[in-house]
Amino acid sequence: MMPLSDNWATLWESLADAQPDHVAVVVGNVHVRWSELDDTAARLATAFSVNGVTTHTRVAQLLFNCPEYLQTVYAAFKQRAVPVNVNYRYLPAEIAHVLTDSNAEVLVFHGSLAERAAAAAAISPQVRLLVQVDDGQPLLAGAVWFHDLITANEPAERIERSGDDLLFLYTGGTTGLPKGVIWSHVDLFGALAFTGYVSAGLDLPNTAAEVGATAAGLNAAGRSPVNLCAPPLIHGTALFLAISAFVMGGTVVLLGERRFNARELWRLVEREHVTQLSIVGDAFAVPMVDALQSGAGATTYDLSSLQRVVSTGATLSSKHKRALQSAAPQITIIDMIGASEGGPYAVNMTLPGSDPGDTAVFMAPPNAVVLDDQYWQPLPRGSQQPGVLAVSGPMPLGYHNDPDKTATTFRVVDGERFSVPGDYATIDADGTVHLLGRGSVCINTGGEKVYPEEVEVAARSHPAIGDCVVVATPDPRLGSSVTLIASRSGHPDAATTTAAEVIDHIRARLASYKAPRQVIFIDAVYRSPSGKADYTWARDVATAAAVGSYE
Repeated sequence: MMPLSDNWATLWESLADAQPDHVAVVVGNVHVRWSELDDTAARLATAFSVNGVTTHTRVAQLLFNCPEYLQTVYAAFKQRAVPVNVNYRYLPAEIAHVLTDSNAEVLVFHGSLAERAAAAAAISPQVRLLVQVDDGQPLLAGAVWFHDLITANEPAERIERSGDDLLFLYTGGTTGLPKGVIWSHVDLFGALAFTGYVSAGLDLPNTAAEVGATAAGLNAAGRSPVNLCAPPLIHGTALFLAISAFVMGGTVVLLGERRFNARELWRLVEREHVTQLSIVGDAFAVPMVDALQSGAGATTYDLSSLQRVVSTGATLSSKHKRALQSAAPQITIIDMIGASEGGPYAVNMTLPGSDPGDTAVFMAPPNAVVLDDQYWQPLPRGSQQPGVLAVSGPMPLGYHNDPDKTATTFRVVDGERFSVPGDYATIDADGTVHLLGRGSVCINTGGEKVYPEEVEVAARSHPAIGDCVVVATPDPRLGSSVTLIASRSGHPDAATTTAAEVIDHIRARLASYKAPRQVIFIDAVYRSPSGKADYTWARDVATAAAVGSYE
């Protein structure tokens, strides 16, 4: 049996005991060893306890990449509290939604985000502790310094915990407002750690102490991963990959700059001898390849340590796979369809020396099926009938505060539970997966999810916009970009209002990645007799448009 009664704090404590001097985390130029990570988290756990944080208390992080992010998660785990991620690109109303929906009582934030944190907390009355991480800004009134909590408290004693403790992962989803995906520690262990042990040909540990011993053994043998997670920790991709690297005795490397810088990424690969690089499709690959290409500004990096490039969350094109192979011929490229709700749902693996083939061609893992969306029964492989892609195995408990969405996404079929996020596909007899697209109109732009109606509401608040509809259009880097199709209102200034002004108006109301990159003005927006937007028509208009764009 695996240590099902233990949570991630107990497992991480075993890692700290087994390899205290091993570097656990690198953030830019900062290196944090396991002994330091454990001590800081234990002191913060004491501070949390003094402030009433206990089992199931929600602790939210509004933070850029920093050691304090993982220290906060670890401290929450130690107290059996529930970490809650908050996207640092959100505006106050969006932050407040996550705080209120999760019932977060603690908010840890960077000083440069203090204004938004304060505005969100002001309309989230359940938040009672504000903890500010110092990045050069003055202390927010009513907040306490993160570093003061560390120096003022002794390390908390270790306690018994449960594998049923929780982590909330908020994701954009397809309903306009972020939804909290609920993972138990034991299910997350099953989803992440099992794969690592099996792929390394290792026996599964039976206790937390064995987890630490296995990690130390791998590290001593030079078999531990050094995993650079290019996405920020606010996304499940980075946090989950960090967790999985830890139990294999590995080091997690994170970008220190607050805007993605491909040259920083390649410098870290070289300096830290990174073995695995984790990215989100072409949104990362395009600037990475640009930084490697010959020409002005190009730099040669030593990439000989790199063994794997793993991409999930957005399309990684064959063109950019080949460019990465050219720079590092020894790498294996693993392209996966994954989600906060589980997975992988399909995998594409390009071995060294082999051609990537066509973009977005995947193979189904053994636990993947296509479900008929009328009777909710598995379709046989080889059937040409489209269905909804689903996987069994370890998965979340559901969505916080949304039983209807939980029932729709996590379905029990013939006594077996499946995660069904909404991708339509067919699976050939040989396991080849043909993706047909989302059943919803959710837009995935560079790994971020955007719900059209939210953008449409913000656009219509501009006096020059009469009606509008938002659709996805192809983007060579982001996979898809947000396009607004709009008719002008009768406002006196409507005829002279530019696309740039409309985009700026939306950016002032929503996170910047939700703002359209293109605005197409037309005479009238077509709607069905019931008043619903016709997204098929809108996509045709966007595809055919050759003018009226703003970049």
